[in-house]
Amino acid sequence: MKANETVALFRPVGQKELDLIRDSGWQRFPPRLVWQPIFYPVLTEDYAISIARDWNTKDPNSGFVGYVLRFHVCKSYIDRHEPHEAAGQKCREYWIPSEELEAFNANIIGSIDVIHEFRPPSEQSTLS
Repeated sequence: MKANETVALFRPVGQKELDLIRDSGWQRFPPRLVWQPIFYPVLTEDYAISIARDWNTKDPNSGFVGYVLRFHVCKSYIDRHEPHEAAGQKCREYWIPSEELEAFNANIIGSIDVIHEFRPPSEQSTLS
């Protein structure tokens, strides 16, 4: 394994979390709230899309919008964690304890990028 090897991960987020990530210069995930003991980055873009599209767009706490973020983490760091199946083999995620989020953030290489945005169907553009 090369010292600078990275793994691409994904994270579905709502508007408030996206705003905090933007405020960090697209470099860090914000601290978890008291009732959020685990940070859940996911392993596949498809799984992140399904959460952002099917859950975040229906959630008032997400501002009824879902974004999919892609970012890269040092492989040597993330390999210390086991992926977990949330709802079958295609729905895999890491469970990073909130007290480890600073270490997780320190192992992000490059920027956190928005790759998809979802809004409720009533807010979708009707451009033809």
